[in-house]
Amino acid sequence: MSVVIKIIVSAMLITAISELAKRSHTLAGMLASLPLTSLLALIWLHFEGSTALQLADLSRQIFWLVLPSLLFFVVLWMGLEAGWHFWLALGLAAMSTTLAYALTLWLLKQF
Repeated sequence: MSVVIKIIVSAMLITAISELAKRSHTLAGMLASLPLTSLLALIWLHFEGSTALQLADLSRQIFWLVLPSLLFFVVLWMGLEAGWHFWLALGLAAMSTTLAYALTLWLLKQF
């Protein structure tokens, strides 16, 4: 599948969410919370000939890595509500998520 088509579809999705957020945070949050990035990646890989086992492996990895990614939203939301500057809250949310990813990957290797 053409890289240009992938970029256009992905950009349209991001634009739709940001425009919807101007009207309704709830609806934008619902759309953003859908695993659309994962869905698009799985569709692109399917069309490019990935096997069912490759898609299943990606799905499993996404599942385990969604869990630590939730920390991003908790830290960002709590930081902003506590009055932190946006960039500080965003940076700390990103750093905490990176550490949570590292810990999760380490734990997954242990089991």
